[in-house]
Amino acid sequence: MTDSHAHLDACEEDASALVERAREAGVTRIVTIGTGIDSCRAALAIAEANEGVHAALGIDPHQAATPEADRIDELRELLVHPKVVAVGETGLDTVRRYATPQEQRKLLDEQLALAEQLELPVVIHNREADAETASALEPFRGTVVLHCFSSPALVEIAGARGYYVSFAGNATYPNAAVLREAAAAIRSDRILVETDSPYLAPQAFRGRPNEPANVVHTLRMLADARGETVEELAAATHSNASAAFGLP
Repeated sequence: MTDSHAHLDACEEDASALVERAREAGVTRIVTIGTGIDSCRAALAIAEANEGVHAALGIDPHQAATPEADRIDELRELLVHPKVVAVGETGLDTVRRYATPQEQRKLLDEQLALAEQLELPVVIHNREADAETASALEPFRGTVVLHCFSSPALVEIAGARGYYVSFAGNATYPNAAVLREAAAAIRSDRILVETDSPYLAPQAFRGRPNEPANVVHTLRMLADARGETVEELAAATHSNASAAFGLP
């Protein structure tokens, strides 16, 4: 199995211990995410130190109004590392208004340009900015991963454009039937599963720090929603992660 999105540098516990527990649970690959330059450096260090861990590096929209947004050249230098598999997370967020829509869009566009130049996939953060996100991504011709998917209105667009759609632990919550319906509608060759560790622990661990080993619980709920076996969905999401991120 592959945990397609985790923030190992944000976890309190040592990353190596988390990776080992994940491996014992059958999770053989983890994409750890950088959300700013220091976070990106930490993510790379974790990826270098742990087999099966790869890194996606970006500057998230919450920092679009800070000096971090001016460090695109530093990000470009980090993105050529052999352990890097994607740009991001980057995107738009109208819930936490730490930056204006214009500032967020500028930072997103700069990272989309980097992804195109370096021929890397892009990992997209979208919170209640569906129309704006769809518009920003329309001219982008590379691979798109919609992380922590919570936008059923984008299911049709994602399908038409061939985006990968990744579901996190919030899809297991009792009030998340609409997310499970969305998961059931995603093509079998485009669905991914993630933890977003240490955030969004699945229902069985809700209220506690999340970790990559817990991806199996989200996978089980998604498989049930799709009418598939856990083994079938595990194989599909693992294969899809290989295709999306260019993993062996």
